[in-house]
Amino acid sequence: MRQIEWSSLDGQGRLDALARPTRRTDGEVAEIVATIFAEVDQRGGAAVADWAERIDGARPRRIAITDQAVAEARAALPPADTRALRVAAENVRVFHQFTRPEDSAWVETTPGVRSRLVWRPIRSAGIYVPGGTAPLFSSLLMQAIPAQVAGVGDRVVVTPPTRDGGVHPAMIVAAGEAGLDAIWLIGGAQAIAALTFGAVLDDGEIPACDKLFGPGNAFVAEAKKQASTLTGGPAVDMPAGPSELMVIADRDADPEIVAADLLSQAEHDADAQVILVSPSRTVIAQTMAAVERQLETLPRAEIARASLAEARAVLVADLAAAVEVANLYGPEHLSLQVEDAEALVPALTAAGAVFVGRWAAETLGDYAAGPSHVLPTDGAARTLGGLTTASFMTSMSVQQVTQKGAQALAPIAARLARLEGLEAHARAADLRMAP
Repeated sequence: MRQIEWSSLDGQGRLDALARPTRRTDGEVAEIVATIFAEVDQRGGAAVADWAERIDGARPRRIAITDQAVAEARAALPPADTRALRVAAENVRVFHQFTRPEDSAWVETTPGVRSRLVWRPIRSAGIYVPGGTAPLFSSLLMQAIPAQVAGVGDRVVVTPPTRDGGVHPAMIVAAGEAGLDAIWLIGGAQAIAALTFGAVLDDGEIPACDKLFGPGNAFVAEAKKQASTLTGGPAVDMPAGPSELMVIADRDADPEIVAADLLSQAEHDADAQVILVSPSRTVIAQTMAAVERQLETLPRAEIARASLAEARAVLVADLAAAVEVANLYGPEHLSLQVEDAEALVPALTAAGAVFVGRWAAETLGDYAAGPSHVLPTDGAARTLGGLTTASFMTSMSVQQVTQKGAQALAPIAARLARLEGLEAHARAADLRMAP
């Protein structure tokens, strides 16, 4: 974990200190993804299957989410696990129902001219759920349920198979809670390519989707990026690559809790990045020692250690400087382990999700608090928010104009059109001025 003294750095030095892991922008990753996309574009499902066998170790499979399949999956899990899944699903549903955008009221800007915004669900959503080394069924709940609340007609869920080519029963239970008909066992850039171009496979067809969602590793993030640049290709939710967590800790923070929070994200992926920011040298030293102690008994210690190679411990002059660091970095997750955590929130401008105070563990947000844990990474939080029900919807303005309203506003529009040199526009307005 690299230690940095913030006040000793110039502007470029500060940017360098907060740089993301280089693998996220590795040219080799981009080249491999481009190759996969080109082959899937040319050969369709055959190329998807070939890459799936090569990378996932198994051909793509469609898992039907029937009542029987869900019942069998529930029976394979301890009752406490299935209850926890249900509570998490319900909390996600409640939050997203409450925050679902509603059509606005009419706004009359000129007598006889009124407008409003109306919201509509997108037609189809391609939802990527990370997996492979760990079954991230929570990411299924955090995406498929908001899409359901939004009213999306076609939700296509893809997730990597387990090491034996199967699916964890918790993933099937989560799919049942989300009301899905099926999930596809396929991961990586090949899954994103299938959602982008569509693919006919042994078990059925994955349709080309209008918009792609979900977090993933460097290959998945790059695949979504390349998909969004294709002419007529899908939109994407946000850059949602390997996990990030920044913890701001003051002298009253508990180093054991801070260390546990840092490791909770470091264990995700070798490309994950965790950053500690504190005005206390003592807290930094004690936290780093706690990280080493906790690593000794962590099952995914090897992954966490690889992530910690890209970790930072930043010493700042005060909490105002800590907020400056957070806003510059734009973390996916930001934990405020300070005495008066709420007081820092108004000054924050760039974070995917903020966890206020020692009791607000980022893990609670990951699984069961309600807001989606699909959040922007790589600094995108400076301009983008996390996944919400609105992410699965579009807004349209609806305008109504009476004859009186047209006669009042058309002369203004016609004059402005002619000022721009657009005579046809002006004439279309002129025709509305006649009594």
